Amino acid sequence: MENEEARPVHLRRIDPSQNMRRFYVVAIQPTLFGGASVIRNWGRIGTSGQSMMETFDAEDSA
Repeated sequence: MENEEARPVHLRRIDPSQNMRRFYVVAIQPTLFGGASVIRNWGRIGTSGQSMMETFDAEDSA
């Protein structure tokens, strides 16, 4: 992904019949040491939800 600007991916799943309103966000960001982090956020729309960050030594591994 050299010289490419990675943008977060935003997804929503809404099903009123099941009272389901979910969101998912996935982003890749560079680290200070040359690696990359994958950041995932998910939860119910309207809340801050949960997040998880996983760090890799190289961007290709992410």
